[in-house]
Amino acid sequence: MAYVAVDADDRLEEGPEGLEFKSFLGADARAEQRTQSGASNLDRGYLTDHTTHKGSSGFWTVDYYQPYFDVDTSTVLKRCYTTLLPTSPSYLTILTPSADLYGPFWIPTTLILALFLSSSLAASISSYLSDPGAAYEYDFGLLSLAATIVYIYTFAVPVLLWLALRYFGVGEWGVAEALGVWGYSLFVWIPVSILCVIPISILRWVLVGLAFCLSGYFLVANVYPILAMADAKATRLLIIVVGALHAALALTFKVLFFSYYVVHDIGPGADPIRRFI
Repeated sequence: MAYVAVDADDRLEEGPEGLEFKSFLGADARAEQRTQSGASNLDRGYLTDHTTHKGSSGFWTVDYYQPYFDVDTSTVLKRCYTTLLPTSPSYLTILTPSADLYGPFWIPTTLILALFLSSSLAASISSYLSDPGAAYEYDFGLLSLAATIVYIYTFAVPVLLWLALRYFGVGEWGVAEALGVWGYSLFVWIPVSILCVIPISILRWVLVGLAFCLSGYFLVANVYPILAMADAKATRLLIIVVGALHAALALTFKVLFFSYYVVHDIGPGADPIRRFI
């Protein structure tokens, strides 16, 4: 048997440090691979991957909250109108795969403007129909009042509930999810406030009752399963507090912003009882 001497490559003597791994896919293939990984986030409705940002910054920094605002408009709009459809398959999962704060911020802000503008317009219409010659002065104090009521309800109530759940040992619900549920639950009040410009009392009561039922059911359907996770059965009674605060909000809206009526003059030969449209 003959043996042939083979010269060893000097690079093999260098050990593993001399080995290099190279990709033969090409620049186009690598770019396509990165595009596909980014597309998975777009399919979920988010422009960036939340997991790459959350853990690197503290909650007191802007970078910590930036991922919650990286959401496209179509996702926010879908979550908004889903709150109006209790029979929708995604009714209880509108905040999946992750909650956002873009909608919960702009929905109450838009509602504040809608409450002020619609109530001012309704008041001016009622004033004109009651007495066409009377001058009407807009009450800009309603704007600050609407902002105070809406922002306290939207941000303070869910944060307090989240703190209470943390105290009772329920850690599966984050503060972003709590703010998301409360923020999106207010969406129905925006079209209702616009429709309440119509100076018909019974119609306004019906609209307020409809908004109360839709938003209230959305809150209960999303909050009660979280309360049921607590070991203490008494924690479930917090749903009564949630319902009571929501009813108080609806009644406050009706009394402060949707209570303008057309009053007919009382005179000789007229009905002695004021008639309201």
